[in-house]
Amino acid sequence: METDTKVPALQSLLALLHLAEKLKSELRHSWLASGRQESVAEHTWRAALMVLLLHRHLEQPVDLERTLRMMLIHDLVEAEAGDIPVFETGDRKEQKQENERRAIEKMRHLLGGAAGDELAALWFEFEDATTPEARFAQSIDKIEAQLQHNEASLDTWLHVEKLRVFHKLDKYVAFDPAMLQFLGLIKQEAFDKMRDAGEDLESLRREAQAS
Repeated sequence: METDTKVPALQSLLALLHLAEKLKSELRHSWLASGRQESVAEHTWRAALMVLLLHRHLEQPVDLERTLRMMLIHDLVEAEAGDIPVFETGDRKEQKQENERRAIEKMRHLLGGAAGDELAALWFEFEDATTPEARFAQSIDKIEAQLQHNEASLDTWLHVEKLRVFHKLDKYVAFDPAMLQFLGLIKQEAFDKMRDAGEDLESLRREAQAS
C-alpha cells in the first residue's frame, strides 16, 4: 500500500491552524461597543469584509483574491509575536518588527514548500506596501482600527489616539479618492464623538499639528 504523500503537508497545515487559534484570544488595543476588548481575529474578519465591500469603489482596480489573502494573513505573526499598538515607538517598535520577521519565517518553515513561500511572500508584500493590493490592504488595516475606536466608549481612548484622528491616517489612503472620502466619514464620526463628550477639538487639532 502506497504512503499518502499529502499527509505530511496536511499535518503541517493543521499545526499552523492550531497556532492561528491564538489570534482568537490575542487582544488588541481596541475595545468593542459592548465594553470588552477586541481580539486580533475579530479585527482581521472585519478588515477582510471591508476589502470585499470597498474594492469596487477604487479608482485603480486591485486583484481582490490576492488582497483578501494578504488581509487574512497580515496579522498571523501576532500568534507568535503578540500585538503592539501602532503608536508605539523606539526600541519596542523595532523589537516588534524583529519578532514578527522571526515569526513569519517560522511559519514559512512550518508549512514548507510553495505554501510556506506564498504565506511569507504575502506578509512581506503587505509590509512593504508597494503594490496596489498591499496599499489597499494597509489602508483598510489602519482605518478599521479607527472605526473600532469610534464604536467603543471614549473612556477607552488614550490621549494619543485622540490626536491621531487628525492626520496620522491620511497618508495610508492618499493613493485613492474613494479611500480618502471613506476615511473622511470615519474621521467625522470620531470628531463628533469627541465633541459630544466635551472635548476641545481645536485644542486637540493644534496639539496634533505640533506633534
